[in-house]
Amino acid sequence: MKFTETALKGVFIIELEKRGDDRGFFARLFCEREFAQHGLNPRIVQMNNSLSSTRGTLRGIHYQLAPKAEDKTFRCVRGALFDVVIDLRPDSPTFLKHVAVEMTAENRTMIHVPQGCANSFMTLADDTEIFYFTSEFYSPQHERGIRYNDPALSIQWPMAPVIISDKDQNHPDFKPETHLK
Repeated sequence: MKFTETALKGVFIIELEKRGDDRGFFARLFCEREFAQHGLNPRIVQMNNSLSSTRGTLRGIHYQLAPKAEDKTFRCVRGALFDVVIDLRPDSPTFLKHVAVEMTAENRTMIHVPQGCANSFMTLADDTEIFYFTSEFYSPQHERGIRYNDPALSIQWPMAPVIISDKDQNHPDFKPETHLK
């Protein structure tokens, strides 16, 4: 795997190193040692699969608070998506900044989202499916969200959402005193 750190500390784009021949290729998706060598938490407690049937579906912006904060690693296995990671670490020099990456089934790019960062994605194709693993179990009482079009974040989405849940559409704008406690 090839790990490239983004402008946000601890947020990595991970590319597969394919070994192939006339049959196709082989590539490792996860290696505990390689994750640890890059300072990433290698713990995996859940693997999740998400399918969005309609292009323009927006999911997020989601994260969990401590003590259930989680690291997540995402990969698009069908279709295409625009993934956004937002830094919510108050002591970080990139606090409230974000990075975005386009992931497709064809480019096989992954993104690692560390604890203290939130994540959201918009599908760029019908029937987009993602696979992701987390370092912590889902905890509804620790789950938080921020509205996808919060002006403080200035995210330039590739299009207006076609489908978004009521919950995600009605998250409040970010306020440290409520979102980080």
